[in-house]
Amino acid sequence: MDTLGGAEFAPEITYLNTASCGLLPRRSAAAVRALAELNGTGRLGSGSFETVDAARASFARLTGVPTERVAVGSAVAVHVGLVSASLPTGAEVLFPEGDFSSVINPFAVRGDLKLRYAPLEDLAEAVRPGTALVAFSAVQSADGRTADLAAVRAAAAAHGARTLVDTTQSAGWLAVDPGAYDYTVTGGFKFLVCPRGTSFLTVREEAQDSLVPLHAGWVSGGDIWASTYGPVERLADSARRFDEPVSFLSYHGAAESLALMEEIGTDAVYAHNTALAARFREGLTGLGHDPVPGDSPIVSVPRLTHRHPDLERAEVAVSVRAGYLRVAFHLYNSTSDVDRVLDVLAG
Repeated sequence: MDTLGGAEFAPEITYLNTASCGLLPRRSAAAVRALAELNGTGRLGSGSFETVDAARASFARLTGVPTERVAVGSAVAVHVGLVSASLPTGAEVLFPEGDFSSVINPFAVRGDLKLRYAPLEDLAEAVRPGTALVAFSAVQSADGRTADLAAVRAAAAAHGARTLVDTTQSAGWLAVDPGAYDYTVTGGFKFLVCPRGTSFLTVREEAQDSLVPLHAGWVSGGDIWASTYGPVERLADSARRFDEPVSFLSYHGAAESLALMEEIGTDAVYAHNTALAARFREGLTGLGHDPVPGDSPIVSVPRLTHRHPDLERAEVAVSVRAGYLRVAFHLYNSTSDVDRVLDVLAG
């Protein structure tokens, strides 16, 4: 199986670590360099709001949500913090055990919320009367397991709980409908192959009034150029009111990355990534290993962390997380990459 994206990617090693950070397409790296050079000449200010809005619109099309419901920012933890700040004292928040810290810690540091945890497979059953919010990742960072999205959504609706879903490890290869959840948060620098410093928040229309735009600056104004001094008289009517002031360098790259992901399409990436992961899981089983089951392109293997140095020496980039050797396949990988990592592990 060949790669997707053609000449847009040029890895110099066997790169199987997208669950940590995706590779930048050539066009995205070129956009960042071009803006950085212009920043040094005085011929352009810090960057283009039109390009930021192009990235926002591209993310909206990729995920199937209206552009007016997408806010942009720098990091998932900042967006989750906004949701955390909206909860009243004593509110109960339910999480899967061992979910990513950026989903949990903004709630934990408040100190006045009731936090509960349940195994991922039991998350829907753990929702109960009085649960204010269920916060969880669509795909777990540590081991690639996928949440039962429909079951959790139904349980939350039955008990009147809001939902917050982190799609950082799924956006780009797995279709998750943001319209089905009160909030979604997405770090763009993994499977969406954007630069670090790009993050997207979606807010369901009926949930917008529950959030206070705590970090609203002039860019959150209805008319940004009329909002530069003094209190902002009118915030944007859309989710743009929740925007953080963005890194233009990151978003100039992100606009190009997201355009490429639109050209390829989520369905094609899903088929490509999961086929490579299935080949890898089959190969691991043949070698006597027991990978975490599933069809996620994130494949985690227990009792293999000691082989990480061997893979590094062989210039195969993977990661170690939560006691697993973690391998992640994406559009710039091919069957030769699968065979390469299996050959090293067989040695």
